[in-house]
Amino acid sequence: MKIRRVLATAVAAAVISPAVLLSAGPAFAGGKPAASQTQNAKPTVEELRQAVERAQKEYDAAVVAVNDAITFLEKDMEADTYPTKAAVIETGNAAAAAAKARAEADQAVADARAKLDAATTEEDRAAAQTALDEAEKAAEEAAEAQTAADAKATAAQTAHDDARVAQTRKIGLLQKARDEAKEKLADAEKALADAEAADEGEEDGGNGGNGEDGQDGEEPGGECVPEPRLTAAVTGLPDKIAGGTTQTFTLRITNGTARTMDAVYPYVGVHAFDDKGLKELDSHLDLEWSTAANPAWRDADLMDASSLGSLASKASLDVKLRLKVDADVPSGQGAAFVTADYVNDDGSCGGYPDLDQYEFQILAKAGGGAGSPGKDDATGSKPGNVTGQGGASTTPVTASGGSGTGGGGGALARTGSSDALPTVGLAGGAALVLGAGAVLVARRRRTAADA
Repeated sequence: MKIRRVLATAVAAAVISPAVLLSAGPAFAGGKPAASQTQNAKPTVEELRQAVERAQKEYDAAVVAVNDAITFLEKDMEADTYPTKAAVIETGNAAAAAAKARAEADQAVADARAKLDAATTEEDRAAAQTALDEAEKAAEEAAEAQTAADAKATAAQTAHDDARVAQTRKIGLLQKARDEAKEKLADAEKALADAEAADEGEEDGGNGGNGEDGQDGEEPGGECVPEPRLTAAVTGLPDKIAGGTTQTFTLRITNGTARTMDAVYPYVGVHAFDDKGLKELDSHLDLEWSTAANPAWRDADLMDASSLGSLASKASLDVKLRLKVDADVPSGQGAAFVTADYVNDDGSCGGYPDLDQYEFQILAKAGGGAGSPGKDDATGSKPGNVTGQGGASTTPVTASGGSGTGGGGGALARTGSSDALPTVGLAGGAALVLGAGAVLVARRRRTAADA
């Protein structure tokens, strides 16, 4: 039975005690790998791999930020419910109504003048003159009302245009950051390739490149291997989520290797405890995801993971996630855990060696910076902030030709949650996720072998 080593180790540790995870290494303890204590200025191949992984995540986060900022500009800001757009619609309707009222008042003046001209008696002329005076006064008031309504409509349109200009400028800044991250990634990949080539030359025909014992080798039919260049990164998950709200965010899976992966499997789970760390809150959380093949939202069940299909070298897939929090949830701390695996047609397999953790604070009541029920968090939904990648995208999964992955380094990703986070409880959550993943990997390998 082929099970990823890191999963098996983590599950075994979790059986002994969740607290073991606190000292299991950077993937579970939340710290970054210790810096090399040697005086050798030349980085090792492993250090260069970690640098590539960090660069990939930075680039991927930048790509997602740009894409979601553009979607926000083109779709969200043009939605009827967006504040400045709603003001444009409201004032425009008021201006149209004022114009109609003025036209009717002007017609009333014309009709009153015609009656005055047609009057044949002094009494009729007096009555017609009174009606004309009243009609002219009403027409004057209607003209003033139209002028005011037009001014409000113009001001609302200007405010909306200014918001769009501000968003466009932010997109430009994000695109610049994305391009810089791409250059950084290319430099890191080149440094790694040069170092690996040098090592292969020094080994002089060793087993490093034959797929048996090399660090990057994959033996068909053998045990699955760690592959840090298959990365899973979350963007757009706010650091505060209120009860009764729904948050939409993004999981990006990236194949940073030089070969196509025939089937890629994402793992996603959420885990939470109350502020005292004694009561589990998982029953108050509902995590769903959506794919291009099946746009309907589905439960993100670790025991029923679905393949995203093949993933080409240096390509990425974006998966939309939606977290619903019950209205009666008590305040607490939570985290989303993500990782990814792959299985090839020849039986080789592997996956990202860590389980990345993205923390968030749970607020007992709506407010305090969290989004409204059924809507995304304010992050990324206002002109002043375009870094929230949840957005309102209607394309759940998209492939991009770029290389890279979302924010964070090789250690746990942090999103700014409280220091009061019950670490032991969340470490236990990591164990639960890993355990479920291990069972799934074993089942999937068994299915592949039978096929």
